[in-house]
Amino acid sequence: MDPLIKQRSQALTALLVLTLIWGYNWVVMKSALQYAGPFQFAAMRTFFGALVLFLVLYVTRRPMGLTAFPTMLLLGILQNVGFTGVLMWALVEGGAGKTAVLTYTMPFWTLLFAWPMLGERVHGWQWLAVTAAVLGMLFIFDPLHIRADGFSMMLAVLSGVSWALSAIMTKQLHRRLPALDLINLTAWPMLLGSLPMLLIAWWVPAPPIQWAPYLIGAVMFNVILCGALAWLLWLFALQRLPAGVASMASMLAPVIGVIAAWIQLHEVPDGMELTGMGLILFSLTLISILMMRPAPKAVST
Repeated sequence: MDPLIKQRSQALTALLVLTLIWGYNWVVMKSALQYAGPFQFAAMRTFFGALVLFLVLYVTRRPMGLTAFPTMLLLGILQNVGFTGVLMWALVEGGAGKTAVLTYTMPFWTLLFAWPMLGERVHGWQWLAVTAAVLGMLFIFDPLHIRADGFSMMLAVLSGVSWALSAIMTKQLHRRLPALDLINLTAWPMLLGSLPMLLIAWWVPAPPIQWAPYLIGAVMFNVILCGALAWLLWLFALQRLPAGVASMASMLAPVIGVIAAWIQLHEVPDGMELTGMGLILFSLTLISILMMRPAPKAVST
């Protein structure tokens, strides 16, 4: 198999596992808010997730030193406060499925930022995939019928913008320091970003945490799978795929989130949302086919 095709196949497999984890987690997070405040839960997820990653660094004897501190700090703030903290806030008032979908406007912000910042242009059949995905998001969002949860929806979009900026910065850092260890690149931003998240959780008033079995399980699910493993899978894929394509492929997660919320939380999607999910699935299939094609060989003269 062509090495490039093998790399892209591995990256797409990582994205599939990632989207299954992140997709179902919208139901987990929404349900956990019965037992803890949004910032309390976000702080536990990010801080303990960072500790798990540093344990992995120690056990596997990988480099633990902090590199590029300003960039790592900004990445941590974007990923932990801007992404995780804001999306948890959005879940307080909004449904799990709707919040998932709006957070995943991230791919479009990534495409927008990747053009001037990374020089990654959308071309050829990718435009059809992008168009289908944009239409799918519009059908699900249904901007002509915005409901009372407008503030929650705005927070969800801001969470997606923060995630997109962190994706661009990660790609830039990898270009500048290609030898930087992947787990190190995940652990330090998570730890640095968890510190302001802990301060916010302490500062914002919230009812006492109820340490029910579900909350403990939700924290473990987020720390081990979503907070550690999923970010590793995301960075692994991001290093092997263009930032815009990786972000577009990960859009399967909100579809899973909507379906899981439908089954478990009885958030029934309407016809517009179902049409949007179909368009997004078409977009994902097309992107996967395009990425599995071998790169065209240069013609010698």
